[in-house]
Amino acid sequence: MEEHTNTHEQNQPAPEMHDGAHDAQPERQHESQSEAQTEKPDSTIEGMIGADEPLAQEGMQWFVLRVASNKENSVQNTLLRKIQIEGMTHLVGRILVPTEKIKTIKGGKAKIKEEKLYAGYVFVEMRLEEDGRIPQDIFFLIKETTGVGDFIGTAGRPTPMQMHEVEKMLLDSRKPEDEPTVKLSFEKGEAVMIREGAFENYEGTVDELFPEKGTVRVLVSIFGRQAPVDLEEWMISKAEDS
Repeated sequence: MEEHTNTHEQNQPAPEMHDGAHDAQPERQHESQSEAQTEKPDSTIEGMIGADEPLAQEGMQWFVLRVASNKENSVQNTLLRKIQIEGMTHLVGRILVPTEKIKTIKGGKAKIKEEKLYAGYVFVEMRLEEDGRIPQDIFFLIKETTGVGDFIGTAGRPTPMQMHEVEKMLLDSRKPEDEPTVKLSFEKGEAVMIREGAFENYEGTVDELFPEKGTVRVLVSIFGRQAPVDLEEWMISKAEDS
């Protein structure tokens, strides 16, 4: 079993938004977004954001686009390229695929990789027509891209994300430059089964967690006495999974 660590919550669902052909537009539009807005930054091309970027660019809102599984990055890169080639950057801003850092530790060796936080979704910053519809040229440009599904919302009239959803999504989209904080998948007092090492097949109880090392201290009964054993997380499993 491998130990996972991350900078964000894992396996997050898509933002809670109304969905389906019968969804109505929000009762009120977002507050004016003209305050503290800037020109589109160069980091848009990378699909990531900087800490000082605005929630939304002037006249634009964020929308959630469904895409085929494992096609998130392909859709993102293709759309960014098409929009630049067609000169439509005044209609479409940032396109993001939020990721998190995952660290696995096995045999004392750490490996870090990035995984998508919202599998099957791409976030698009876009300017709509006055009637709430997607501009026709943008609609066809997006729909003709391989792997693209529909926007969340009414057909032809996507539902904009609420500001608290945008804030969380942009926070998740920060450039993952820092070392991920460790989050072990076990809790103190939890019953576990040892799967590897000298105490293989012993049952025990989690006594202490050492996130910085990726290890867990397990209390094991040896000759009728409780003895602490430090193990890497991949060496144990939850007792109910045994």
